[in-house]
Amino acid sequence: MVKTYLRYEPAASFGVIVSVDSNITYDSSGKNLLAPALEKIGVWHVRQGLCTKTLTPSPASRGPSLAVTSVASSPSSLIASGYADGSIRIWDCDKGTCETTLNGHKGATTALRYNKLGSLLASGSKDNDIILWDAVGETGLFRLQGHRDQVTDLAFLDSAKKLISSSKDKFLRVWDLETQHCVQIMSGHHSEIWSIDIDPEERYLVTGSSDPELRFYTIKHDLVGGESLSKVNGTEIVSNEDLLVQNKWQVLKHFGEIQRQSKYRVATVRFNKSGNLLACQVAGKTIDIFCVLDMVESKRKAKRRLNRKKEKKSLKGAVEATENGDANHGVSEGDSPIVTVPDVFKLLQTIRASKKICSISFCPITPKSSLATLALSLNNNLLEIYSIESSSSTKTLAFELMGHRSDVRSVTLSSDNSLLMSTSHNAVKIWNPSSGSCLRTIDSGYGLCGLFVPLNKYALIGTKGGKIEIIDVGSGTLIEEVEAHGGDVHSMAAIPNETGFVTGSADHDVKFWEYQITQKPDQNSKHVAVSNVRTMKMNDDVIVVAVSPDAKYIGVALLDSTVKVFYMDSLKLFLSLYGHKLPVLCMDISSDGELIVTGSADKNLKIWGLDFGDCRKSIFAHGDSVTAVQFVHNTHYMFSVGKDRLVKYWDADKFELILTLEGHHDIVWCLAISNRGDFIVTGSHDRSIRLWDRTEEPVYIEEEKERRLEEMFESEIENAFENRHTPKEELPEEGAVALAGRITQETLSATDLIIEALDTADAELKRIAEHKEDKTRGKVSDFQPNVLMLGLSPSDFVLRQISNVHTNDLEQTLLALPFTDALKLMAYLKEWTLNPDKVELVCRVATVLLQTHHNQLVSTPAARPVLTVLKDILYARVKECKDTLGFNLAAMDHLKQLMALKSDALFRDAKTKLIEIRSQLSKRVEARTETRDEKRRKKKQKKSSDIHA
Repeated sequence: MVKTYLRYEPAASFGVIVSVDSNITYDSSGKNLLAPALEKIGVWHVRQGLCTKTLTPSPASRGPSLAVTSVASSPSSLIASGYADGSIRIWDCDKGTCETTLNGHKGATTALRYNKLGSLLASGSKDNDIILWDAVGETGLFRLQGHRDQVTDLAFLDSAKKLISSSKDKFLRVWDLETQHCVQIMSGHHSEIWSIDIDPEERYLVTGSSDPELRFYTIKHDLVGGESLSKVNGTEIVSNEDLLVQNKWQVLKHFGEIQRQSKYRVATVRFNKSGNLLACQVAGKTIDIFCVLDMVESKRKAKRRLNRKKEKKSLKGAVEATENGDANHGVSEGDSPIVTVPDVFKLLQTIRASKKICSISFCPITPKSSLATLALSLNNNLLEIYSIESSSSTKTLAFELMGHRSDVRSVTLSSDNSLLMSTSHNAVKIWNPSSGSCLRTIDSGYGLCGLFVPLNKYALIGTKGGKIEIIDVGSGTLIEEVEAHGGDVHSMAAIPNETGFVTGSADHDVKFWEYQITQKPDQNSKHVAVSNVRTMKMNDDVIVVAVSPDAKYIGVALLDSTVKVFYMDSLKLFLSLYGHKLPVLCMDISSDGELIVTGSADKNLKIWGLDFGDCRKSIFAHGDSVTAVQFVHNTHYMFSVGKDRLVKYWDADKFELILTLEGHHDIVWCLAISNRGDFIVTGSHDRSIRLWDRTEEPVYIEEEKERRLEEMFESEIENAFENRHTPKEELPEEGAVALAGRITQETLSATDLIIEALDTADAELKRIAEHKEDKTRGKVSDFQPNVLMLGLSPSDFVLRQISNVHTNDLEQTLLALPFTDALKLMAYLKEWTLNPDKVELVCRVATVLLQTHHNQLVSTPAARPVLTVLKDILYARVKECKDTLGFNLAAMDHLKQLMALKSDALFRDAKTKLIEIRSQLSKRVEARTETRDEKRRKKKQKKSSDIHA
C-alpha cells in the first residue's frame, strides 16, 4: 500500500514592516502609508500607528519568493504593485482585494506611475521596456522599446500626452503617447539616472544620478498657434522666443545644476504635492530638502545676486561685467536678470536618519503646523515619519515594534506552543504564533540561540558575547546576565529531566547548567538563576549540542566537521561520526533515540544510527548550507532549512523528500516544530517569521516527484521559447513599439480552451443540422443537447469561453490561434454584436484577428462574406455605443451646470477648496503671530533703552 503523508502549507508571515527592495508611498487620502513587506503590502494608518490591512496575493496566483519591487497609488482608492516576475497587480485599498493582474514584463518591475486622472498606468522594468496600461479597461495599450538598460523612473507630462523615462543607460527619453514615438533624447549624465520627478505645475524636471550634482530641465509644453506655451505659477504664458532655434519636438531644455553635499548616489527625488519642496534622498542616511521659490521671488533673488556681484567688481575697480559668465544656463525676460537654478532651488535643511534610507514619500496633505510630512523606510525594517518645518525637522512617529531590526537568528516555541521567542542582534521578541502579534520586546545582546525554562515563565538566551541572559517572559524584563563562556554561545539544549541544560561555545567548552530559585536581598520576589555544574573541554569550537530524549547521550558537533557522542553521566566518548566534508551546522536526535541527523555546510544531510554510529543515508538536501534540522516529535519525519531559502520535509526511514516549501526570500536560519507537529515556524535573514500549518490534504511522494519534474520541464520549455524568439543580443529599434502583453502559461491554456470550445460548438451545430434533416424526413426523435454545452447555444458557449479570458491576455491568446480556428471564430462575431454589452469585446477580437491574419483573409474566398457582413454591422454598433456615451457625458455636464447655477461659488471640488481655505487661514495666523512677536520685541528694546537712559 502506498504510504501517505499530510501536506504543510503557508499559514502566516509576520515580522516584516517594510522591504528593502521596494519604495513606499502614501495613498491618495494621505491617511495611510503603503509599505511593501516582501510579497505583501502593509497598509499603515499613520495616526493610529497600526497596520490596518494587508494586501496579499492568493497562493494560487503567486509564485515562490515573489517580492513586491515597486508600488504606486492612484488618485482614487486603487493601488498598483509590481513584482519580481514582472507582473503588476491592481488593488482596491478600501476593500483590500486584488482587482486584476497585468502580465507584460519579462523582468522585475522597477517603476510605476499613474497619470493625474488615474486612467493610465506606466510601468518600467529590468527588461528595458516601458508598457502603458489602460487602468480602467485593465488592458495593455502598447510597449515602448528603446532604452538599453533597465528603466529606473517614469513621469507623465502635459495631461498624460507625454511620458518621460530615465534609465541606467544614462539617457532621458521623452515619449509622445499619441504618436507612440520617442521625440527627444537627453544626454549629459555621466552615470546611471536613478530617479526623476516633475513639479505639480510642470515647470521643472529634476534628475538624480551618481553624478556629484542634481540636473534640472525646463519644460516646454505643446505649441498653440505656432507659439511656445510654458507654465509659470499655474498661468499660461505664450512667447515667440527661440522658436526659430528650437525644434518643435523639443520638450526639455537644460536649465542647470546644483552641487550635492553627499558622496552617495541619488536614490529618489520627489516634489511634494504643493510643489514648494523638493526632497533628494541619497543611498545613505541623508535627505536634502530644497525650498522651491516662485518666479517673483526667484527674480528678486537673481537681482540681489547681480547687485552683489556688481558691488564686488566695483570695489575691486574692475570693469562692469555682464551676467554671461555665469556657469548655469538660465531663463530671462527682457532686461530682467537671468534666473539660475540656485535662484529657484534653495537648500532648506538636511535630514539625517539613524540607518541607511531605502525610500521616501511626501504626504499629499499639508499639515497646519509644518511645511510637509515625509515618510522614510530604512534598511533595518523600520518606518519613520518626519515633520518638516522651515528651520528644522522632527521625527514624529516610528513603526518598529512589529519586527526585528536585523535577521532572525533563532526561534523557540514554549512547551504548550502558546508563545514564540525570536532573537536578533539587539532584541528578543515574544510573539503569539497564532495571531502573529508581538507581545514583548526586550533589549538584549546578539542572541544566537534560545530556550524556554520549564513552566514557560522564564527564557534563556545564548549570545554572541558568551553570555547567558535570563528573561522574565511575563514582565518582559532582563533579570540577569551570566558570564558563561569566553566565546560565542552557538547552541543550547535542554536536559529532558527538566533540571538543567547544556551549552556549547566557540571557546571549546561544553557546559552543564542547573536551574536554581534565588531571591536578591533588595527584592521580595524570587526568580530563576543558573549555575555551572560541569564543564567538558573539546579540542575545537563547538557548533551544536544535542541531548537524547532519555538523557543518556549528548552529541557535540565540532568545527573540524566531526560529531562526537558522549555518555551524559560519565562524559566518556561513545561514538565518533565522520563523513561530512565541512562543519556540521545543525543536529537533532529522534524522540525514540534511534536516529541522529546532521546537517552540514557541505549541503548534505546524514542520517546515523545512534546504536552503532552507522551512516544510514547521506542525502544531497539543499542547494547551499543546511542551517537547521529537527525531527517531528514521536516520528521519524524531519524538517530541514538552508541558505537556499527552502524548507524541506523528509521521511528518515525511507530517505525520501516529501515536500518542498517555498516562501522565504533569503537565507533561512532557524526552525522550530510544535509538540504535536501540527505547525512549524521558520526565521530568516529577510527578517520574516513564517508559520506552516499541517492540513488534512494527503501527499503522495510519487505525485510530488512528477509535479516537480513537470514544473522543471515547463520552466525549461518557457525559457527555451523566450530565448528562441527574443534573443538577448538582439536590440530593439530606436523607439520601437510592440504589444503590451506576453505569452504565459495562462494565455496558452486559454487558447487551447477556445479551440476546444470551437470544436465542441461545430460538433453541436452538425448534430442540430442532422436532427433537422431527420425531422423533415419524418424520423421524429427528441434532440439531446451536449451536456458539456451547459445548456447554452453553440454561439453563446464560444462567447462564454472568450469572455472568460482576462482582458489583458486577450491579444496574446488570439495570436496563438491557427488561421482555421480564427476563421471559425469570426463567423460568430455577427451574432455577438446583437448583445450591446459585448460590442467592445467583438471589436477587439475582430481587430486582432484582422491584423494577425490580414494576408490570408484577403486571399481566402470563404472569408469575404464574413468580412463584408462585419464591415456593415460593426461600424453601426460602435456608432451606437459612442452616441450613448456622448449622451451620458452631456447629461452629466448639464447636471454640473445646474448645480453651479444653484450656488454662487464656482463648481469645484469641496475638499480642495477646504484645503485651500485652511492653508490661507494658517498663513494669516502665522503672519499675525510674526507681527505680534515683532511688536513685542520692539517694546522690549524700547523699555531696555529707557532703563539704560
